[in-house]
Amino acid sequence: MTVTARRELVSPATRNAFRSLATDLTIRIVEGLWEDHGFAPIPPDELKYEDPGARRTTFMLYAEGVDWSDVDHVRRALLVFEDFIRAYRDPGQQGTPKWLEDIGVRLERDGFQLDQGGRISWQHPPVSVLARDLSALSDSSGIVVELERIRRDLTTDPHGAIGAAKQLIEATAKTALRELNIEVDKNAALPALVSTAQKALKLDAGSAPDGPDGSKAVKKILSGSVNIAVGVAELRNQGFGSGHGQASAPSGLGVRHARLTVNAAVTWCELILDTLADPAAPWRKGQV
Repeated sequence: MTVTARRELVSPATRNAFRSLATDLTIRIVEGLWEDHGFAPIPPDELKYEDPGARRTTFMLYAEGVDWSDVDHVRRALLVFEDFIRAYRDPGQQGTPKWLEDIGVRLERDGFQLDQGGRISWQHPPVSVLARDLSALSDSSGIVVELERIRRDLTTDPHGAIGAAKQLIEATAKTALRELNIEVDKNAALPALVSTAQKALKLDAGSAPDGPDGSKAVKKILSGSVNIAVGVAELRNQGFGSGHGQASAPSGLGVRHARLTVNAAVTWCELILDTLADPAAPWRKGQV
């Protein structure tokens, strides 16, 4: 799986600042601070870091095992960093020491806030979108790019999030069709992509088989899913999403509109990806 679009949530500069704290702690303490939050070291022969300091090297054995682009990993790693601050800090010292001010500046650049008590919080809490394992896809990079844009823009740039939601549907449709070895016209409009993808996966009301997939209720839902995807595209094309230059910026657009659009797009994408991955899905019948 290609995941080059996923950006690291904590910069190397910030990680290096915390690594320097390990210099004045024992190896046992460094190991304990990481392991208290469920982290394990990578094998020493896999570490691409050279340092004569055993404590800093120990720090890196654990830090290199963290996926710094994964929200859950980073949440736990921030708890480790808070514990490093408590372990390093002199409880009798008044005011904020210079080293802690420096760490606070680096964290702020990464989008975090450090309070007087040494607690770290997100300036803009990360958004959980399309929590699906994409590793089975031959290339998920197109989907990952749009997910990153949504996570970045949802609470700060509704215009951008709506544009990314439309592009997420387009990327998911093209990815599914590629996985099914179906050629796609590079100039195909989104409604055509949506229709082609749903028909290929037997998710259109006309080709649904007997059983729950062919029930009247499911057919209504499947018909509605097409309208959802097309509606997202229309909203973006009407100037409420990024991707087209506007003489005047859209007015009245808020986070609630972005959430509505993103949730609608994710619903459609989950339908496609879940059906594509389901070994018992109707579209697989008749395959050699």
